[in-house]
Amino acid sequence: MTIKEQLEALLEPLLEDGDCFLVDIIIKPSKVSQKVSILVDSDEGITIQQCTSISRRLAKQLEELEVFTDAYTLEVSSPGLDQPLVLHRQYQKNLGRNLKVTLKTGDVVSGTLIEASEEIVKLQLPAPKKKTKTPIDPAELIRDIPFDDISKALIEISFK
Repeated sequence: MTIKEQLEALLEPLLEDGDCFLVDIIIKPSKVSQKVSILVDSDEGITIQQCTSISRRLAKQLEELEVFTDAYTLEVSSPGLDQPLVLHRQYQKNLGRNLKVTLKTGDVVSGTLIEASEEIVKLQLPAPKKKTKTPIDPAELIRDIPFDDISKALIEISFK
């Protein structure tokens, strides 16, 4: 069993307590110690207190089970806005927000997330800035993107 798999197994009961879910585990080795980043979230958003609680309980288990033989730093946090969406559940949580989606073809599509299922992500594209002579059918401004075609999806922040 890999360290990542051990961490997932240890986290599962800890996350169920607060309706949280695991987004990612990132282990970065360095010269002095390993940095273990646990990214967790919930449908309502996760609090600092929840992250602290998960971190303390996980750290205690890691010490008891001696999962790491060398020095390590444990960090439990929510994925920041700079982190891509990876789970279907994250898309559901972010309905109504603007997304910048990079497709596996390299194309980039930006729009408002209006629907997300296991198979597709539906974006409302912005209306063209230039007026056209013929009216635009609103259906033309909706884009269905198969989930499997997404390489990366980031929440776009607007300061308007």
